[in-house]
Amino acid sequence: MQLEKYSIGVGDRFARQGKAQLQALVMAKDAGVEIVPVWNKSYREHTIVGTSPDDVRKEADAAVSALNWTGSYYVDADHIGLDNVDEFVDSSDFFTLDVADAIGTAASADDVRAFVEKWSKYTGNLAIPGLDAALHVTRGDIEAIARKFLLAVQEAGRTYRHIAEKKRNGNFVTEVSMDETDQPQSPKEMLFILAAIAEQGIPAQTIAPKFTGEFYKGIDYVGDTAQFEKEFTEDLAVIAFAVKEFGLPGNLKLSVHSGSDKFSVYPLMAKALKRFDAGLHLKTAGTTWLEELIGLAEGGGDGLEVAKDIYTQALSRYDELCEPYAPVIDIDKNALPTADEVSSWDGARYARTLRHDQACPDYSIHFRQMLHVAYKIAAEMGTRYYDALARYEESVAGNVTTNLFDRHLKPLFPGTLNP
Repeated sequence: MQLEKYSIGVGDRFARQGKAQLQALVMAKDAGVEIVPVWNKSYREHTIVGTSPDDVRKEADAAVSALNWTGSYYVDADHIGLDNVDEFVDSSDFFTLDVADAIGTAASADDVRAFVEKWSKYTGNLAIPGLDAALHVTRGDIEAIARKFLLAVQEAGRTYRHIAEKKRNGNFVTEVSMDETDQPQSPKEMLFILAAIAEQGIPAQTIAPKFTGEFYKGIDYVGDTAQFEKEFTEDLAVIAFAVKEFGLPGNLKLSVHSGSDKFSVYPLMAKALKRFDAGLHLKTAGTTWLEELIGLAEGGGDGLEVAKDIYTQALSRYDELCEPYAPVIDIDKNALPTADEVSSWDGARYARTLRHDQACPDYSIHFRQMLHVAYKIAAEMGTRYYDALARYEESVAGNVTTNLFDRHLKPLFPGTLNP
């Protein structure tokens, strides 16, 4: 199974917006850009919402059927490892192997020594097309990289082989994820991580590195955009080199996690992708749930009351909701509106405060992040929330489609979707 050049992770907390998400990709395809959907939902999200991986497959299949989508589509087992992958095997054909927890733990001394010997042919000054300067590589560099990353890649290899044994036809896409770490991988580290992936026999088609700056959930990139552009471009160069050197899949591409709403770096990504004629996988899961709330608020009536009630409860359960997401949110609790304030808002004010429009004076990154992590409350509402989504489907779906197409896809494909 070969993943297409451009793909987008369209996660959906409640499996209700598959058609609205896919409609944005139909619009893109009609305009001349083929982007394939990858419905993704993590083990953590399934646990919080009370869903199963099979629910994601059903949503994807139903959306594809309803819109007569004839292109490829995928269902991603997002951020899995050996301890939970079996739950996803039957319904998924895309597996994101999360190796972050093992990074920094050394492999055996024999394995490290063998890795250094195998790849020491790259010591010296190594010129990689697209990099501003040659990489100066020493045996000590390779050993340090092996000590930091080799065990993590070996873990990914074990998980990959376990999946391959279960899915004997080999008909699935593999991604290796190392974005949830403290420091970005240097070009030198990325090169030998890819060597380790090749050595493990993992046919990785996407790789998700860590970048400088903060990829907080649901808000724009926080950091030095010039540094991000440099790292993104360097990763593209190293991937292109490694594909040829190590025999990795020719369609191997970068995957950007927590990629929704990173509006300030989309034009930089688009420029680099064009330079290398490279593909991209962008994960945008959390955005969908927030657009549901905006649609409910704008629908008014009991839709607005549901949206307000979710916020009120979220405030009272602040610590519980934020703790699982602590590394990827940055909320100033003092900047949050009170429940009484929000109770007095009309739907337009609620929507303006939540919608990611940085030019709007009412927009609040703190309000938006608070609601981003509050989907557990909607899940606990059960039929009350789901019935509201059904009643205000037109308003909700319109926001989901517009957000994905106008705010995410257009900046990534400026020459075609946003001429």
